[in-house]
Amino acid sequence: MSENRTALVTGGARGIGVEICRQLAERGLRVLVAARQREAAEEACRTLGLGTLPLALDVSSAKSVTEAVREAAELTGGGVDVLVNNAGVSLDGEVRPPYVDEEVLRATLDVNLVGAWRVAEAVVPGMVRAGYGRVVNLTSSYGSLALMDSGRHPAYRVSKTALNAFTRMLAGEVSGTGVLVNAADPGWTRSGMGGQSAPRGPEEGADTPVWLATLPDGDETTGGLFAGRRPLPW
Repeated sequence: MSENRTALVTGGARGIGVEICRQLAERGLRVLVAARQREAAEEACRTLGLGTLPLALDVSSAKSVTEAVREAAELTGGGVDVLVNNAGVSLDGEVRPPYVDEEVLRATLDVNLVGAWRVAEAVVPGMVRAGYGRVVNLTSSYGSLALMDSGRHPAYRVSKTALNAFTRMLAGEVSGTGVLVNAADPGWTRSGMGGQSAPRGPEEGADTPVWLATLPDGDETTGGLFAGRRPLPW
């Protein structure tokens, strides 16, 4: 990957996000480490080094997204070439349908679906104009309709199923422009969301997202859902 490429990673200050930032920076990309609190992003960048830059970005706020993308352009002197929509929440625990806390449902959708959509809307047109882009939406096997066999974590599951649909739609819309759009399931990974009993470390969880974020020129992999670098059923 060219050192001139810029990657934006939402939720990039901890867990899988910070590991994605590390691996992208090690591959020579300029990495915007985005977090809701600028202090968290700055701390992550101090730890990472490697040409990373902090960015305050709350995906649940349209104003914050607009301001962050404007700041990103000022910091880098250009647009975003790689977007990793990593920011996400899981709020509903063991509640099962038909029961639902509507506030939890709305909050989950606002981050996991609408938040990713907001950031993509802000940066993908620039990718299309440039003729190059990589968009990776972090999802979960919990959002796979083919694998869905229970109603645990319903708001989270529905949000990831909808994110998968957005991935396919966006990939279709930008097909042939040089912009590739895919979804990655990092698997159950040790993190603030996954907990410390998860079998995977952040390095393994970040592998598939980073692979999709750095697909080489000429690759036509788009509109796919992957886990362990292999296709996962929708």
